[in-house]
Amino acid sequence: MTNLKDALEAAPVQDADTPLGQSRLLGFDTETTGVAMGRDAIVSATLVLRDPRSAHDGDVIDTWIINPHRRMSPGASKVNGFTDAFLAEHGEEPIDAIERIASLIALAQSKRIPLLAYNAPFDIRMLAGDLNRWQLRPMEERLDGRAMLVVDPLVIDRSVSRRSGKRTLEYTTEYYGVEPDGDFHDATADTIAAVDLIAPMTTLYPQVGHITLEGLMDWQRHAYGTWRESYNRWLAGRGRAPVRESWL
Repeated sequence: MTNLKDALEAAPVQDADTPLGQSRLLGFDTETTGVAMGRDAIVSATLVLRDPRSAHDGDVIDTWIINPHRRMSPGASKVNGFTDAFLAEHGEEPIDAIERIASLIALAQSKRIPLLAYNAPFDIRMLAGDLNRWQLRPMEERLDGRAMLVVDPLVIDRSVSRRSGKRTLEYTTEYYGVEPDGDFHDATADTIAAVDLIAPMTTLYPQVGHITLEGLMDWQRHAYGTWRESYNRWLAGRGRAPVRESWL
């Protein structure tokens, strides 16, 4: 079985004009002790390297179970199934695990391979919180100050699909005809499902497939800003507080 580090080291540096539909991707997903970024911690993570030419058959996967040295919130435990006792017995020490995750992401970024995560700010900021907690080098230093190259299928879907209803990963994969490989709220199943969304998105919406790596971040920032403006008008009409968070 190919090692993820070896596969990333062997991958070529992608050209800035590579279209999203032809790009290698590094899928990323986490399960956590809760949803408070900076306070909660990662307990499970998966990275999936996808080459669009070979799809599932060529996937290279690495997974982690991590002892966060903090308690699971009851709500998070109910969703992802992890318990304090299980993590204490089976979890890897966080300094080792978080360092390897960050190093692999940085290696992919050096090859201009985007990090793909559904609702990417959550997973990226959870990683940043754990790097800070364990006094490990932040991603900004690992990338020599460059902005991280990210693909967020949620941002893309909101921009191009006018469907109504929920946009959780489960509902979105159903809409695009993606069959999950396992149960949702499992980091590996969620990562593969999120990466699987790119093929139908770039097929149904050619403008998405033609986004280049060079223009990827600006396209998504604009898409997020447009969505937030529209959503905030909807919220204002119902007397609710606006969304103020930025994307990445």
